[in-house]
Amino acid sequence: MSSLIPEKPLLVSPSLAATIGLEEACMLSLISEVATYRQAAGGWLELDEALLGKLMPFWTDYDIQRISKNLKDKGIILLGSAPYTSSRRLQVAFNEGEASIPAPTPVAPPIASANLIAPNWQPDQELLRRVAEHNIPESFIRQQIPEFITYWRERGEISHSWGAKFLKHVLHQWREYQTGLARQQRDEGNDFLRRDLEVAMHSHWRPSRDALEVLVKHANISLAFVEDAIPEFVLYWQERGEVSRTWNSKFIQHVKRQWVRYNSALEHDSEPRRIPENWQPGADVFDVLRLANINLEFAKRQVPEFLLFWRESNQVYSSWNTKFLQHVKYHWAKQHALTTVNSQQVNSHAGQQHPTSTRSTRDRSLVEDLTDRSWAN
Repeated sequence: MSSLIPEKPLLVSPSLAATIGLEEACMLSLISEVATYRQAAGGWLELDEALLGKLMPFWTDYDIQRISKNLKDKGIILLGSAPYTSSRRLQVAFNEGEASIPAPTPVAPPIASANLIAPNWQPDQELLRRVAEHNIPESFIRQQIPEFITYWRERGEISHSWGAKFLKHVLHQWREYQTGLARQQRDEGNDFLRRDLEVAMHSHWRPSRDALEVLVKHANISLAFVEDAIPEFVLYWQERGEVSRTWNSKFIQHVKRQWVRYNSALEHDSEPRRIPENWQPGADVFDVLRLANINLEFAKRQVPEFLLFWRESNQVYSSWNTKFLQHVKYHWAKQHALTTVNSQQVNSHAGQQHPTSTRSTRDRSLVEDLTDRSWAN
């Protein structure tokens, strides 16, 4: 015998291998050889782990289980033992007609199949298929095997079906994995949102285009006023050191408050100043004129002349509305010559002369002008 073949070679029928498969033909040949010198009890041949390890060292436990099951499925042999990876034995009979082969003792297989988990235990194809039905990747399944084997070997417990226990174990681990993954993604998403939205105020901050549009177009606030408010707003929030995701909203509120205060200050400002180029009388002026029965169209026609006169005179007053009231009342009375007509009528009836008042509107008080109704008699 050649040194390259120190052991007895395996004899495999080529035609049989072509029919049932090379692995299946090889195992069948080995089982047949054992059957020639080992007594079969009731037609059943017992092959324990030690014997199978010597006969088939080139196959793993998973391979032995797979190939023996294939032979059974093809109807060539009968199996009376539990799957090899859990029972660690094969109880085999050649399928020469099921009627001629009595069934194995029903008590023996369960007792033999309840064993400790083997250190090299592997799930079979059927178990992998059942686990895959839960959309669990095979790579994840394989990762759970070492932990599963270590756990049950340390506990020293025996089981009739390690496959069922493994299925339960994998499903539990997969749920834990999915829950942890979802929690991690949620936390990462929240961190991203916080980093993206909550920012500190910086020296180059400017309001968005939408914020400017709200202030200028909708709130009718001067763009120059809005621009002037930015440095103050930035400095205030920089010094506070706060972070926010609503800086534009805060800025809109800030500018609106400042605009109201600004207009209120202008309205109640008593400091004398020149009349502005675009000055127009306030709504209160026309209310007073309406109560005095003065035509409002007449009053509006006086605005250009009034504005031109006081712009050229370059004088200052604290209330241009008051001056305009005096101006309109004076010219309304002058146009209708009411004061002169009434004075002449009174003098002709009374037979005496009353001097006509020559006091200018500039010399009379606002109270006198508002209560003077001599022109309407």
